[in-house]
Amino acid sequence: MKETEIKGATEDFQQSLQDTENEKYFLRLYVTGITPKSTRAIQNLKKICEENLKGRYELEVIDIYQQPTLAKDEQIIATPTLIKKLPNPLRRLIGDMSDKERILVGLELKRK
Repeated sequence: MKETEIKGATEDFQQSLQDTENEKYFLRLYVTGITPKSTRAIQNLKKICEENLKGRYELEVIDIYQQPTLAKDEQIIATPTLIKKLPNPLRRLIGDMSDKERILVGLELKRK
């Protein structure tokens, strides 16, 4: 491989890393009312997002009691459920979001 090809590949790789670090995350958290589990999930997820995605995420919290059609459209069968809409691929995580490592892997912010 020529030196110019190596330099070009290195620059492409560095640009790819920078693009990943600037990606905006669109997240939807489905909860059921103001229950302790729902409240805990919201707090846990906000903390994880602020620590790892500060300024790069949009979190929409949806109470399925208030908006049941949204839950039906997304085929929500358990709550709390987090759906990572963007960046692709779409991911679903269920629970109170207290397992930080599992959430980071699910959001593809950390490898297994």
